[in-house]
Amino acid sequence: MSQLIRLQDIQATHRDLIGDDYYDPTGKTAYGANEEKIGKIEGALVEDTTGRIRYLIVDAGGWFSSKDVLVPAGLARIIGDDVFFDSLTESQVEAMEVYDHDYQYSYKEQYENDRKAFVADTVPTEERMEMQDTDYNAPNTLELLEERLTVNKDHIVAGLVKVGKHVVTEERNVEVDLEEEHAHIERTNVDRPTDRRIGDVDGNETIEIELEAERARVSKETYVAEEVNVGKTTERRTETIIETIQREELDIDRDGNVVDREGNIIDRDDITADDVRRARGM
Repeated sequence: MSQLIRLQDIQATHRDLIGDDYYDPTGKTAYGANEEKIGKIEGALVEDTTGRIRYLIVDAGGWFSSKDVLVPAGLARIIGDDVFFDSLTESQVEAMEVYDHDYQYSYKEQYENDRKAFVADTVPTEERMEMQDTDYNAPNTLELLEERLTVNKDHIVAGLVKVGKHVVTEERNVEVDLEEEHAHIERTNVDRPTDRRIGDVDGNETIEIELEAERARVSKETYVAEEVNVGKTTERRTETIIETIQREELDIDRDGNVVDREGNIIDRDDITADDVRRARGM
């Protein structure tokens, strides 16, 4: 019967073989259904006969005050530093047994426990699952991430234009031609007889003549002298944004071997069940 060994025990025993680049999900953030945060990954259990990760130890502190459970590795979807269990619900976790760090788990025993927990009476009908063998295969797909720049534009007030008007007073000189009448007396000596006699009329006889003159009359009329239209135009300019981005690259040589950062081939074929048992004093 195959046993489940903690990944950290294998790391402690064969650090020289697995190197520092060995994939370890410990400490990554865990999310359940609908990407609801559960807690974090506390570690993993590896099947001693195959060396495959079969379970992830999940601290479900986001749903419960304190509860560590074993979740089949095949239910995980790993993206960067996050582990997503897209079908895992709070009711399913509640039906699981608490993980005992000191207990020696067997693959078959835990498999049977899973079949009961995921269809427990406390789990709603729509959330129940019939476990399949593929649910225990750790994901073979490693998603390589890269950062991409997204540049947005915000509209800001770059300037304000106010247009008003005021009154300017100035003096204008306008020349106007005016006419006026003046009295002109012309005396002419005559010598002709008349029937009139001196004293026949009032000696104070006078003649009145009205003299006319033109006077300037000033009035003001308002005219529109100028029209001002205020508008705006758009000018385009190109601005260069400099930012540092990162991406993940796969470490693999031309023969398909996984290598570390120094180019050394990582070989795990030498790890056996006896090596792990000896390391744990079993």
